[in-house]
Amino acid sequence: MKNSTFIAELHTKLGAPSSEAVESLRLLKAFLKLAPGQRIEVIEMVERLNAESRSETDLPLS
Repeated sequence: MKNSTFIAELHTKLGAPSSEAVESLRLLKAFLKLAPGQRIEVIEMVERLNAESRSETDLPLS
């Protein structure tokens, strides 16, 4: 996206992206550069971490 007019028009219509959106796009770009086997490993790791996080928050507070 080297066309500054196009970028300016997008900025006017959509506003500035949040830092979270920019970081998400960077992570997606890096993810897509991985080999398919590495992508599967990353997905499995994220799912495992998510499951562990949920199990910790589901514990009773007492």
